Amino acid sequence: MNPRTKRPKPRASAPITAALRSRARKILTRLAKAYPDWGPTLLFSSPLELLVATILAAQAQDERINEVTRTLFAKYRSPADYAAAPAGTLERDIKATGFYNQKAKSLRAMARGLLEEFRGEVPSDMDGLTQLRGVGRKTASIVLGAAFGVPAVAVDRHVERVAMRLRVDRAGPDIEASLRAIYPKKDWIKVTWCFVLHGRRICRPTPLCPICPVRDLCPYPKKTKVLPAALRSSQPAPPSPARSRR
Repeated sequence: MNPRTKRPKPRASAPITAALRSRARKILTRLAKAYPDWGPTLLFSSPLELLVATILAAQAQDERINEVTRTLFAKYRSPADYAAAPAGTLERDIKATGFYNQKAKSLRAMARGLLEEFRGEVPSDMDGLTQLRGVGRKTASIVLGAAFGVPAVAVDRHVERVAMRLRVDRAGPDIEASLRAIYPKKDWIKVTWCFVLHGRRICRPTPLCPICPVRDLCPYPKKTKVLPAALRSSQPAPPSPARSRR
């Protein structure tokens, strides 16, 4: 999940009708059935590991990040390890993730923030997390939901695209606020990961509408009518997200 996707500018909110809530509930029910293993695809065994992995995931695929963190997490086990690492060494260790110069700076600054402000512990609230360098609302929401079980909605490019096409994006000043307003708090984490997986697998920039499980609930006016040739003989299997190393 790309934690650096920009949030759209605030806008006027549309009313939340009973029909919208009903349709939104049906959408989530179907997506949860289509993606029964919904959840983060970054591998981690602690809040710190997830925080680091999410920062590294900017402009990179989760699969690549998991390859890098398998060795990175064995070498760097605490905020002190990141804070004390020479810049060049840390850059080499994360080079495969791309944009490694900036990411190394962010990791070292984030680690110093943890040591100076939070006694080396990753905070479990939005205000604390977003005080850290390199941590915006999206990254914080991912950590809150996946590492601490705190209800939160994280909006990346996939969530944004799915929400806009399904027209569940206008019940608040931005997409995060809209989803929080439409769905009950207990479903916020599920909404995030079901929308992420649906955006990756089906509701792509060029969507696979013929095999979409919520096609009849989607008002998107530019639905595709045929699958790409490579997919016509077989439908893509529902994703099986990698789970925590815990």
